[in-house]
Amino acid sequence: MVGHKRSAPWQRELAAAVRDLDELCSLLGLAASDLPAAAAGFPLLVPRGFVARMQPGNPRDPLLLQVLPTPAEDRVVDGFTADPLHERAALAAPGLVHKYRGRALLLAAPGCAVNCRYCFRREFPYAESGASRAGIDAALAAVAADESIHEVILSGGDPLLLDDERLGDLVLRIESIRHVRRLRIHSRLPIVLPSRVTGELAGMLRKTRLACVVVVHANHPAELDEAVAAACARLSDTRAILLNQAVLLAGVNDSADALAALSERLVDLGIVPYYLHLLDRVQGTAHFEVGEAEGLRLIDDLRRRLPGYAVPRLARELPGEPAKLWIG
Repeated sequence: MVGHKRSAPWQRELAAAVRDLDELCSLLGLAASDLPAAAAGFPLLVPRGFVARMQPGNPRDPLLLQVLPTPAEDRVVDGFTADPLHERAALAAPGLVHKYRGRALLLAAPGCAVNCRYCFRREFPYAESGASRAGIDAALAAVAADESIHEVILSGGDPLLLDDERLGDLVLRIESIRHVRRLRIHSRLPIVLPSRVTGELAGMLRKTRLACVVVVHANHPAELDEAVAAACARLSDTRAILLNQAVLLAGVNDSADALAALSERLVDLGIVPYYLHLLDRVQGTAHFEVGEAEGLRLIDDLRRRLPGYAVPRLARELPGEPAKLWIG
């Protein structure tokens, strides 16, 4: 009789993630009355290791605010829609978003290890859009048929939710497409679930013929504890280029002090502070929005404080544009 494959530590950690608001309050020493009532719909999901980085007793903790459901999400606000980047229209095949010249984005997995309340794909119809095994087959066939595509971007959801065996198989299939030269992985897991950066994952990135770029997502310096530092060191050892994309969020990182501390910590970990995104206007996220003028003011302040390589590019993504728009 064949036994069940034993789950990896990171998978067990994810299975034990906090999904109940009362439990989250208990872990942080908060009373339900300290927090606004939870929003309906988009569920709470946050790994316990990420909760451990939050400040107990502080209902305004910047990490807590990123994952805490609030009634503000239920407000209908003009200009905030289910698909602000028109990604459904950019589906070149099931599971493949092709917006920019030379590169295509493969929806490798439909879920995440954390439900960030500001997520621009929180309303994305993964079940209809090919984030599945069959969708990956169709996406890779489309990439193989288009010799203009030199870079495949693994996204989702989060592509590192695939276990090492499935991810390794996917990388080998991408490698077999001769005109693809680069592999880019966009993932929040090295930050919120650093145990996901296994030796097997690092070995896979080290061995591939593809040039590798790993784009992580941290918004606040308190996210970058020693476990994250160790995970990022394992990624750095693969010779992958490490970049960070942050989102400018009201109440979380909309101060020059927070952004400067984030950039300096990222650089110390060997990660380039690449983009600071203005909020994608998905419905349910208006309370996080910081205006463009304030974003420019913050970037100007960072330029006065930091070396140029530590200042992220302020950017906005607009549907139909050939690239992200750099602001200022």
